[in-house]
Amino acid sequence: MSRTLRLTLPWFAIALVALAAATLRYGVIEPASVAHLCGADGGPGWCAWRQWAVLGFLSYGYGYAALTAAFVALVARHPLAAWLAAALGFAALVLYCFEAGAFALLVGALRLLRAQAGDFTPGEQHRQGEGEVQPQP
Repeated sequence: MSRTLRLTLPWFAIALVALAAATLRYGVIEPASVAHLCGADGGPGWCAWRQWAVLGFLSYGYGYAALTAAFVALVARHPLAAWLAAALGFAALVLYCFEAGAFALLVGALRLLRAQAGDFTPGEQHRQGEGEVQPQP
């Protein structure tokens, strides 16, 4: 796997999680027509999934999951834990758990950046190729 792909893939996956959470919120949870359809007796089978999604943010479950992932990311110092904290934080942020989601997104993103920066040696970002001499200013 190339270095660029390895660095950008986690951020792209976080964006996909955010898109899925926004689709859930604006496509399934918020529309009044969907609420009326699922409120009536004999609604479609997927209304049970919608009800579980609504109960998830009413009980602040997404926020608690995001805070737990942020704590694990702080303790474990592993890129996967950092990614999970950022992804769950973004999902919680979109799904009405603002405070916990923002905190988990911040912690996860900073830990993920730190893990990705650990791949570089100090000054490697600005170093020119071997054997090249920089002119004096």
